[in-house]
Amino acid sequence: MNRRCCPATTKGRNETVIPSGEPTATDRDLAALAKALGHPARVQIVRFLLSRDSCMCGDIVEHLPLAQSTVSQHLKMLKEAGLIRGTIDAPRVCYCVEPKALKRLKELIGGL
Repeated sequence: MNRRCCPATTKGRNETVIPSGEPTATDRDLAALAKALGHPARVQIVRFLLSRDSCMCGDIVEHLPLAQSTVSQHLKMLKEAGLIRGTIDAPRVCYCVEPKALKRLKELIGGL
């Protein structure tokens, strides 16, 4: 007996619903950005930065109930994924969201 847990899609039989083969660059991009946002603290950091023009690391630490070293690690992951950028204003780093990366993330999510 074949049971369905989800309603049938509107796709025709000849349309590919699940891509086969190796992941595409688009798939890898989405996975990398999703991984960067895969922790609630990193989502909070991005939301916090979106609510401001720019922000010093200390401002983020004051906003979150996390140690400075933990916030720095989360910032590093977001920066490596390209979601945020930081400019050095010695001895501090000023962070902001990278608009192109956020736009790309929205496009990738929309394409699911």
